[in-house]
Amino acid sequence: MPKKVDHQERRTLIANALMRVAADQGLEAVSLRHVATEAGVSAGMVQHYFRTKDEMMAFALSVVRERSQIRVTEAVARLGERPPPRLLLRTLLAALLPLDESTRDDGRVALAFLAYTAVRPAAATGLRAGTRQLTDFIAGVLPEGRGEPAAAGLLALMEGLGVYLLGGQYTPEQALDALDAQLDLLFAPPTPT
Repeated sequence: MPKKVDHQERRTLIANALMRVAADQGLEAVSLRHVATEAGVSAGMVQHYFRTKDEMMAFALSVVRERSQIRVTEAVARLGERPPPRLLLRTLLAALLPLDESTRDDGRVALAFLAYTAVRPAAATGLRAGTRQLTDFIAGVLPEGRGEPAAAGLLALMEGLGVYLLGGQYTPEQALDALDAQLDLLFAPPTPT
């Protein structure tokens, strides 16, 4: 009887190898050959599951997104039912930041993928929908009148903080202080004119 192969498991094994290569050596080092070596499989097996580097990158990003979603869901669940909007946003955004070793590799892969899509916009198709969904959610939680521009700014701040955390320019405490300062501004009562 032939051995039953778990294709999702193999794709994840290969994607994890891709993430290690990207996190350790940078995106330019990601190739079918390097990923195969890191995964301990043949280049042919990698090509069986991912015909192109774009396909590998998209799958790896989906793994990162899935891990991030789990972190966000667990962090928000700990808040209980109906948390205050500011606390909800702080918890959500903090869960997306690479604040510790366990989230840094995912952060490096996400950053590498963003850089990759800067020169290959077609590879960012799935990213656009996720960004739109997150922006809409944040805009819906912000105080009335803040809306989409403030939500986009908050996401841009979070991405910038992620870059500074990964580069070592900010400590986790500094990044969270910056996030808190922006949230304080957004949730401050409007000043009378």
